[in-house]
Amino acid sequence: MKKIIEENVTEFIKNYDNRSDSLAGKLWRTPIIGYADVNHPYIQNLPKVVRDSHTLPQEVMEDATVVLCCFVPFTKEVARSNKNSDELASPAWAQAYEITNAMFPKLNEMILKLLQEHGYQGRIAPESLVFDNQILKSNWSHRHFAYASGIGTFGLNNMLITRAGCSGRLTTIVTNLDMEPGKPMEEELCLYKKNGTCGVCVKHCKAHALTLEGYDRGRCYAQCWENAKVHTQFGSSYLQNDGTANAVGSEVCGKCVTYAPCTYKEL
Repeated sequence: MKKIIEENVTEFIKNYDNRSDSLAGKLWRTPIIGYADVNHPYIQNLPKVVRDSHTLPQEVMEDATVVLCCFVPFTKEVARSNKNSDELASPAWAQAYEITNAMFPKLNEMILKLLQEHGYQGRIAPESLVFDNQILKSNWSHRHFAYASGIGTFGLNNMLITRAGCSGRLTTIVTNLDMEPGKPMEEELCLYKKNGTCGVCVKHCKAHALTLEGYDRGRCYAQCWENAKVHTQFGSSYLQNDGTANAVGSEVCGKCVTYAPCTYKEL
């Protein structure tokens, strides 16, 4: 079943990429798929790790077994388009971000149908579509599920570093698939955490939200809002709890995942 899902997801993304407006064929590379055990202690502890209101997979689907995690890495062109001296993200980065977010519901729909065809069920966590712009945390963290699935480790920049890099987007599906799940990686992929080298992401953070000592969510989100005021031509992906858009434009930045050793890796 893993092979069937991987082949179908890869083909879907390839075909979708070829019809993605002016960036046709230039957005994404081969996706990385992992399966997180819903009963793994790390996942069961997410209300303490992320926030106390974080949803657990069994609340989304009673007979859940794994959370399917799909990381879609950006191409080198998209990743490096964001390397400039300007404090704002590049238009290409904002557009790629929004096109990817718009693609995910269609990808998820395809996966759900595929699961049904093979006798399984899947659900999308409602909280995965909402971002609390007051607390600046989500009730459904794609990154933490992906970490539990074993497809990457957290970098100093708080992003998930996979074997394809950290420049890309994540989507997740709760399912009752009968399969052997993954588990968190033992190898550390962040060079700074591994041996104290690099730290390039800190240097690239224009908002000074990221330091070697920690991360200031408020500063980071303020920078994303500055981008949203400028990059209004691509729409806004995120919703508030009342269902309205968080912003009039693209709440992006991505400087900390741009032009670093962990940004782009050949598969």
